[in-house]
Amino acid sequence: MASVSSQPQFRYTQPPSKVLHLRNLPWECTEEELIELGKPFGKVVNTKCNVGANRNQAFIEFADLNQAIAMISYYASSSEPAQVRGKTVYLQYSNRQEIVNNKTAADVPGNVLLVTIEGADARLVSIDVLHLVFSAFGFVHKITTFEKTAGFQALVQFSDAETATSAKDALDGRSIPRYLLPEHMGPCTLRITYSGHSDLSVKFQSHRSRDYTNPYLPVAPSAVEGSGQAMVGLDGKRLETESNVLLASIENMQYAVTLDVLHMVFSAFGPVQKIAMFDKNGGLQALIQYPDTQTAVVAKEALEGHCIYDGGFCKLHISYSRHTDLSIKVNNDRSRDYTIPNTPVVNAQPSILGQQSVPMMGPPVQPYTGSQAGWGTAPPAVGQSMPMQMHNNVYMPPGTMPQQMAPGMQFPSHNTPQPPTTTLPTYGSDRAQ
Repeated sequence: MASVSSQPQFRYTQPPSKVLHLRNLPWECTEEELIELGKPFGKVVNTKCNVGANRNQAFIEFADLNQAIAMISYYASSSEPAQVRGKTVYLQYSNRQEIVNNKTAADVPGNVLLVTIEGADARLVSIDVLHLVFSAFGFVHKITTFEKTAGFQALVQFSDAETATSAKDALDGRSIPRYLLPEHMGPCTLRITYSGHSDLSVKFQSHRSRDYTNPYLPVAPSAVEGSGQAMVGLDGKRLETESNVLLASIENMQYAVTLDVLHMVFSAFGPVQKIAMFDKNGGLQALIQYPDTQTAVVAKEALEGHCIYDGGFCKLHISYSRHTDLSIKVNNDRSRDYTIPNTPVVNAQPSILGQQSVPMMGPPVQPYTGSQAGWGTAPPAVGQSMPMQMHNNVYMPPGTMPQQMAPGMQFPSHNTPQPPTTTLPTYGSDRAQ
């Protein structure tokens, strides 16, 4: 059978050499496959794989010149071309007499890995999936993704070469676990080498680059490609740019939601730095600021679609805000900066004496301790003026009361319908910590 390619399978442009140059190899061709190809003609003493811009070329060196000539002569007269994994391989004499394995950047261990994702759906692998995969071996400092001739690639930076080597040895040639990919995506295989970089430059947090050492790095204005087209996910929805500030909208507000209620709800997932509440489009919204993006992501995923009160009341819808640092000019019943302790709270209610500064009463909200209930020990009991329906907050551990509010903060009066008594377990009580 004649070769299916119009290219000559061998060339005589070079004088005979015991080193042969092979082209059109599979990208993932290994040293063992090259040795197997040359074994019928003699002893292969050296090889060099994955050469060239597309990494589809290689060199093999025989122990004797006549062995190399025998291989070239055989395929020059044979109707069956040399093949590796079904691909026709083109042969010629090399212009070198021996293979000198000078180490390249890909051979020298370093703390940054070059990852090539193979597969029909490789470009759909998100940066968050890569972070999950590589974080199993140590703290990932930075990730950048890009597309090259070789395919969809990523640079993954670890703190040291030892951690990067353990990740490379474990993951090279392996497929990304199926449970991390959408059902309709095909398998995606990782091919890993060392990169010549030692410290990646990440200027913005985006869907193409991430710096996990700097949570205060600006977030890219939007997930937009250079073409100006909005990036969309596999479900056809626009991709959200993660942020350390969440925008919470509350619907079906049958009962009052105060700033301290929001603080208790969102503090279950990490320290809340600032909260600002405001009315928009006929509903209540709030901005909640965490110290880092990762905490905000966890809170968003856990709270989205949940109700503050049992019975479907005060349902939370949460998205990422473009803000990264809220400006709180005054502490009152609509805004609070928790990074400044013991700051007086301004009474927002009208008075014949004008606005009066009233010091906060009671201890601060207990921090989240990682226990099953989610909060620390309960603050001291408060006076009978505290509306008892606060016990029915489904996010509150049994027996826990919120801190006493400053005078002037609005609570439901005794004429306001009382929240329904909940029989549901505390949110988070069945979550693995």
